[in-house]
Amino acid sequence: MPIESHPACVRQFRQILLWPLRLMPVRGSEGQQAKPWQLLADMGEASPWREVVDEYTGGSGRFKERHYNEFVSFLPFVQRFLYGEGRPKGTEATAGSPMRVFRRSDVSAMRAVPHPGAPPMTLDIAHVDLYFFLDVDLVLLYVEVSASDLTLAQAQDLLYRFGRGYPASWDASGNAQHCLLDAEWLGHEGQVLARSDAGQRDIFMDHVSSHRAPRVAAHWAWLLQPLVGDHSGQAGNLRYRQIEYYRMPQLAFLALDNPQALSRADLIRLGLVTGPAASSHDTRLPYAQEHLADFEKRYCYDRFWTDSGAAPNTRYVCTGHTLLVLGDAQSPFFVCPERGVLAQFRHQHFLLFLIAHFQKAALLMFSDRLAEALKNLDITDTASVRRFKRTIRDSFAGFLRFTHRYWFHEVSEQAQVRALFRMCAGHLELDPLYKEVKERIAEMNQYLDADSLRRQANTVVRLTVVTIFGLIGTVTTGFLGMNLLAEAEAPLSRKLSIFAVVFVLTMALTIYTMVKSKRLSDFLDVLSDERASPWQKVKALALVWGRAGD
Repeated sequence: MPIESHPACVRQFRQILLWPLRLMPVRGSEGQQAKPWQLLADMGEASPWREVVDEYTGGSGRFKERHYNEFVSFLPFVQRFLYGEGRPKGTEATAGSPMRVFRRSDVSAMRAVPHPGAPPMTLDIAHVDLYFFLDVDLVLLYVEVSASDLTLAQAQDLLYRFGRGYPASWDASGNAQHCLLDAEWLGHEGQVLARSDAGQRDIFMDHVSSHRAPRVAAHWAWLLQPLVGDHSGQAGNLRYRQIEYYRMPQLAFLALDNPQALSRADLIRLGLVTGPAASSHDTRLPYAQEHLADFEKRYCYDRFWTDSGAAPNTRYVCTGHTLLVLGDAQSPFFVCPERGVLAQFRHQHFLLFLIAHFQKAALLMFSDRLAEALKNLDITDTASVRRFKRTIRDSFAGFLRFTHRYWFHEVSEQAQVRALFRMCAGHLELDPLYKEVKERIAEMNQYLDADSLRRQANTVVRLTVVTIFGLIGTVTTGFLGMNLLAEAEAPLSRKLSIFAVVFVLTMALTIYTMVKSKRLSDFLDVLSDERASPWQKVKALALVWGRAGD
């Protein structure tokens, strides 16, 4: 039954979760890294995911005006990232696009109980997608839910509790805190497909105790299948690890009866996603006034927060982790799914949010790779050193491809899209993170280059020593073409015997010279030093056959 008109009534509610996860590399039969989306596609009926043939590559009848508006909102290099290059008919649908999308359609709704005593809420599922990216071992889980006629407290509760990968803690009664008390994925006939196990404290604690890694709640783990957690113990080639905080980045769209009537405290609770107040009459700020003094300046884009315009009283709140759009439910343009703010929210706003969080997740992934490479390095093990070098080289090459394909500071010339992307990237601190990762990878690569130069220099020294001492014998035996042994007329067998003896002696002398090349090089340095006394030069020669500790 619809709730009565009230400033705090949320007539339309949409929430989009975007969870970046790191994919662990999968090696193919020839040692090459397999493409994760190809593995998923090859599973066929064993997987609920199907690759999306989007509106840009499908039939022209599916291409709507909102898709056109989405496309032209972005700059050309961003368009190539999102949609790929233009392709003639008859070619592969997604050829040239570095982003691949898979969707599952077996989940139609979610039933959620926010906290003890709260009535269950049923949210419609719009999309459940997986986003893969070429040359980057990441997958982004996308979940979009919608509801209508919610109270403001219910909307705040969903924003605060939905979208947590696992419970943060439990109360004295054993109820999970800060996340949904109960969550169920429902099929098209209303059957329960999977249910949260957030209340089972022991299994989460045992997992962390055993694996030093968090355990993803059962309903999220089920939704990601056949992808499995890397520490879960389940079999599967497509494995993932958490790379960011367990609270999933989110977008939210709220159409209210009278958004200007919201108190500043309610707006702050929505924007910072702090959950509802203790009661509907509680107007206290969630944090200290000094902490929130510049809230509007830091987080709000208020170009349309006015009574005029096509969508009056529209406010955007961007904290990096969250992008919130709220406006007047009575404005046709604000709630229009084809040309209005709702269409922009589901297309332009979502994509700029996806780009920013993809960039952050990719940078964190490169940082993780470097840390793991150093952790696994054993300088006494030749195979470990080779793996370390290969990992660093691969990371350096991957970072170059990421920079030239995915890294950009501007995504659009449209004022609204440009401003929101800058706010999002700024709050996520992408530029400092990029600089830090770039410096770390450059330092690692410089170390490998320096190590290679050192090894080459040592090789040159050894070859020089061998050449110098070999030159003595060569000049001695070949002076004026003189032959020490007149065996020109000797039988062939005698010649071969002499050749074999000389060959063996020369080989042995060369190998011995190589073994002693470091000490012989030190002797040559002292020998060429005019300031060294004859006695010092004799001692340097003696050290060639002395013990290493002498």
